[in-house]
Amino acid sequence: MPEPSPDQTPEISPTTSATTSATTSEVPAFGWSGYAERVNGRFAMVGFIALLLIEALSGDTFLRWSGLVP
Repeated sequence: MPEPSPDQTPEISPTTSATTSATTSEVPAFGWSGYAERVNGRFAMVGFIALLLIEALSGDTFLRWSGLVP
């Protein structure tokens, strides 16, 4: 099989689909990036819904349910 010439070799850039976010073209980064803030917000929403479900199903506040308040 012949070797591809250099002009036919695909370029791999830092923004290829292997390194970008699934929903945006941003490269995931640690710290104060839009991607990190979006993920943090989503986890906060899941936690808040879990808190509401615990209170609704147990019939008590989360602090009493967890034993933090007598």
